[in-house]
Amino acid sequence: MIMFERFYDMNHTPFTKDVPPEFLYESASMADALGRLAYVADRALFAVVTADSGCGKSTLIRKFVASLSKEEYVLLYLSDSKLTPRWFYKGMLDQLGIESRFYRGDAKRQLQKEIEVLRGVHQKKVVCILDEAHLLEKETIEEFRFLLNYRFDSMSPMALVLVGQTELWDKLKLQRYAAVCGRIDVACILPRLERAQTNDYIRSHLAYAGGKDEIFTDKAIDDIHRNSSGIARRINRICEKSLMYASQQNKRLIDEHLVRYVLEHEMLGGDS
Repeated sequence: MIMFERFYDMNHTPFTKDVPPEFLYESASMADALGRLAYVADRALFAVVTADSGCGKSTLIRKFVASLSKEEYVLLYLSDSKLTPRWFYKGMLDQLGIESRFYRGDAKRQLQKEIEVLRGVHQKKVVCILDEAHLLEKETIEEFRFLLNYRFDSMSPMALVLVGQTELWDKLKLQRYAAVCGRIDVACILPRLERAQTNDYIRSHLAYAGGKDEIFTDKAIDDIHRNSSGIARRINRICEKSLMYASQQNKRLIDEHLVRYVLEHEMLGGDS
């Protein structure tokens, strides 16, 4: 089988997870969120980022991380649904190259001391990103309040960004998390793509790939948007499978009929 990249004279593969951050599509909502997160990083604030599954959280974080100057910031990234407070501190200390003490309180003091050194001696700001935060247990979420309760609330030791699916907000709004929710400085919610944005998203990925011609017709994009519900991950799957099938059929142009065939025969099993 001839790969569709060669068939369409592409230099790169579009609609994959490894598109470089600078080439990733940036909607108005994502641009706004990036600006907010830059403010969070600079001021050492507490932020929450939510979106439906497949709607761009990972893309946002990739672009945000790529924008942080290594001379100015130290990034700590954790993604663990079973993260307990002790392993939270251990995970961050590991990334800083420090062996964590066994007890939670000792590990927390280690982390706070190291952050003071980074800020005061090395003039660096610390940004901690916790991914899949909607899966975190009550004990871990409540620990954030104690971590951020530093020097009698006169300052925050670092920027903390929780990233999770939409249900994260539903969880944080519960009365049991009122003390944590009250400390949130910035909230970013990524919506699903609208029809015009779906068009721009597809064109952006094709431009990155380097294809010479327009490949998807407007009616094809109508069907892609309708069947993806504006979810970027599903747009990727539909477009990728459409390119594969079209190249096998020696079709340079992908119309709505081809997309509908792909949706009926190639998208079995669901790809939300």
